[in-house]
Parts: sequence; C-alpha cells; structure tokens
Amino acid sequence: MPHGSIVESPEREAQSGRDDLRHILVVDDDPMVCMAIEVYLQRNNFRVTIAEGGEAGLRALEHKQFDLMIIDIFMPHMRGFESIRIFHERAPVIPLIAMSGYAFANLDSPAPDFLRMALELGAARCLRKPFTPHALLAAIDDCLAEPRPRSDIATAVQLG
Repeated sequence: MPHGSIVESPEREAQSGRDDLRHILVVDDDPMVCMAIEVYLQRNNFRVTIAEGGEAGLRALEHKQFDLMIIDIFMPHMRGFESIRIFHERAPVIPLIAMSGYAFANLDSPAPDFLRMALELGAARCLRKPFTPHALLAAIDDCLAEPRPRSDIATAVQLG
C-alpha cells in the first residue's frame, strides 16, 4: 500500500448483502497493524476503511461517513497529538479511539502519559499497543453504546 493511501474494504459488505454495517476509519502508518485490525473488525461485522497516515485519514473523513475512528497517536507527518486534536475537531460527534505503542528508551525518567493526554484532546477511549482483539472490540462496543449528540454527522464533518 503506497504511503498516504486509503483502502475501503467492501468484501464484508458484499458478502453480507447489507449496507447497514458500522463503518470504522482506521488511521495508522503501520501496514501490519492496519491489516490485523481490518481482518478482525471485518470478522466482527464492521465495514472498515484503512488510511495509511494522518493526511489520508483526513481525506477519508471528508468523503465518507464513519461511526467510529481508531487513530494512532504517533505517525509521520503529524506531530504527536496533532492527529487526535485535528480528527476530533473535524468530526466531534464521531467517537475516537486513540492508540499508541510509543515507548521511551530511557526508563530512568518518568514517561508522559500519552494516552491520558489523548483523552484530554477528545479521544473517547485509548488503547496501548500491543492490545488484544478483545480489548479492541470492548473499546469499540463501549464507544458505540454511548449516547451521541443527535446531529447530522456529514454536516458536523463539513463544518470542521
């Protein structure tokens, strides 16, 4: 997959014959992470769009409607929490799960709590990589079960 690409996964939708599946945007610069999440979510009856990197994710957000976003905190071309802040500003009604596998080489000094900071910037849930498929599904289920403001998601995205 070329850097910055967006890949829609129509296979599950075509197999099920339904277009009412929950649509999840996954934004990460690691193709292996994207593939693992995509396969697992498809097996659990979700429609998935993969965006490799922050810019591709923002493009996808402009052109499609999503029920949930899963965003990596640290990606090239987006400085740390910039991605969480921007995605939340562009689509404030869409729940956002932040994920990070960032670790410090120097364990002598206390590491900042990146996941807590992501929550302060608008993430609904956070996952520390590596996480289990069960933890991913639990976070998604929690986010989708929470009441959301009743507004047109497409309008909210366009206003951002």
